[in-house]
Amino acid sequence: MTASPNPAATAHVPFFVTAPGNTDALFNIMVVFVVASVVLTGVVFLTIHSLPERMAHKSRKIQLDLIAVLCLLALFTHEHAFWFAALLLAFIDIPDFLSPMRSIATSVKAIAGQETSEKTEDQSGSPAAGLADQPQKGAVHA
Repeated sequence: MTASPNPAATAHVPFFVTAPGNTDALFNIMVVFVVASVVLTGVVFLTIHSLPERMAHKSRKIQLDLIAVLCLLALFTHEHAFWFAALLLAFIDIPDFLSPMRSIATSVKAIAGQETSEKTEDQSGSPAAGLADQPQKGAVHA
């Protein structure tokens, strides 16, 4: 049983028209192309969304967690303002205010005569022994 062409059809049939019962090669090529395009578009989309987080991770930013949360919010809500905020935070260096404050506190304690627990433990092994060696207030030195 062979299929005969329709009498109304032209004599020349384009290459992409398949005979009845044959595999449609163009359809299979287009299925592969569409699936590859969707996967590639998803990879590019997710790569762009994670760009600020990867930039902050490479430069070891303090605000890495904040940038990661903003990137996730931008991904799930499709609000571009979150992504732009994450990108700006990835570029900006927030200064470390905590280290100078700790240094000032340690210096003030040393000036006041109260050594920090790390220094007293290093010197004698117990914090109380380090405080016993210090002169008492009002004591007269000869």
